[in-house]
Amino acid sequence: MIKREQIFIDGKWVDSSGDGVIEVINPVTEEVVATIPAGNAEDVDRAARAAAAAFPAWSRTTVEERIAVLEKLARLTEDRAEEITQAIVSEIGQPARIAVDAQAAVAVKDFTTLAQSLREVVWDEKVGPTLVSREAAGVVGAITPWNAPMHMVAMKAGAAIAAGCTVVLKGTEVAPLSSFIFAEIAEEAGLPPGVFNLVSGTGTEVGEPLVTHPLVDMISLTGSVRAGRRVMELAAQSIKKVALELGGKSANVILEDADLKTAIEVGIEDAFRNTGQVCGGLSRVLVPRERLAEAEEIAVAKAESYVLGDPYDAATTLGPVANATQQQRVRGYIESGLEEGVRLLTGGPQAPEGLERGYFVKPTVFSGDNTSRIAREEIFGPVVVLIPYDGEDQAFEIANDTDYGLAGAIWAGDADRATACARKLRAGRIRINGSVQNQLAPHGGFKLSGIGREFGRYGIEEFLEYKSIG
Repeated sequence: MIKREQIFIDGKWVDSSGDGVIEVINPVTEEVVATIPAGNAEDVDRAARAAAAAFPAWSRTTVEERIAVLEKLARLTEDRAEEITQAIVSEIGQPARIAVDAQAAVAVKDFTTLAQSLREVVWDEKVGPTLVSREAAGVVGAITPWNAPMHMVAMKAGAAIAAGCTVVLKGTEVAPLSSFIFAEIAEEAGLPPGVFNLVSGTGTEVGEPLVTHPLVDMISLTGSVRAGRRVMELAAQSIKKVALELGGKSANVILEDADLKTAIEVGIEDAFRNTGQVCGGLSRVLVPRERLAEAEEIAVAKAESYVLGDPYDAATTLGPVANATQQQRVRGYIESGLEEGVRLLTGGPQAPEGLERGYFVKPTVFSGDNTSRIAREEIFGPVVVLIPYDGEDQAFEIANDTDYGLAGAIWAGDADRATACARKLRAGRIRINGSVQNQLAPHGGFKLSGIGREFGRYGIEEFLEYKSIG
């Protein structure tokens, strides 16, 4: 049982002004594994004031000084990788052997790529007689989600700090432990007081006061579309800059000459990452109609190959969803698919055999069209739907027939053809024949998937403003 009793403000661990605590539930055992302070608006005010006071000096540090800090953050994060992994496994139930790379190691890479990318930012350039300069946006309110808690803290806080901004972080209350570990790392790295601050709590009690605080210049949120709408609504009152990375309903477009087996298996691996709790998961699988039966057989075999259970068992390849609310949500979507007459190939809403305890959901595959709720709405669980198409034009018509536009994938026998087809897909990040994500390239979406970009110099530039001189 871990008890975090203080928050981090102005370089010190201090008591929260709130008198409540938030319980952290292990999604495998359904038991309380930690408690954190339930912060409030007074805590946000103290943190925002500290960040505002620290901003002038921090924004004037050199690029080389900030690179040194990022490199130290990377080293210290790597030193505590095992602790971070254990914390996240206990919070979201991701299998430990997967979490090592997907959670802790990726945060280390975030800091190292930010250090590399910081040298690529153009800070000053002459445009005719005018000097165009880029400067830090100011105090950043960062709001991070539970599905990749350390990764998201590294992406947002790391990029903002790299840009010369100061940060007030509201880490997720569902999986908060890694945000506390990061505050300790920031302290050990020697960040000046007020450059990084952590206030734990709920969206209502901490998130909304953070968004509306007059000393906060910018908000960066990763979360649901509902949360993004609320942030935009509140931020509009004081015309704050907003960056949002929201949901997705990404298409895995498999063209007729592609390696069907590989395309479906790799696509389902992507869709079921972190038990499907990923914004860019390839949850719609588009296949030529004449190969639908073959595709269904491959998809079923792949889904049924997953092993659910104890995250510390080396045989386990799929954990639970994060909490009871999420479990009910995902099972509700599966039931809606059945009610709408979408053909269930494997899985279903019932508890997996032998796993009545814990927030587990069966890996589920449907076969249908693009009109059902399960094809149109983000489920955030291990559920995919196969959708047949007739001809390449219809494939991309279906792929783009969505309110989202975060990610996508295209498979073809010829990679050049797949790359050319990528221009037909309205999404922010597109994989070609299973290519891996490049953390130096921008990540973000079109339409309801958000505003702005993260990763590399593009992520740093989100926290900068232009100034014209002369």
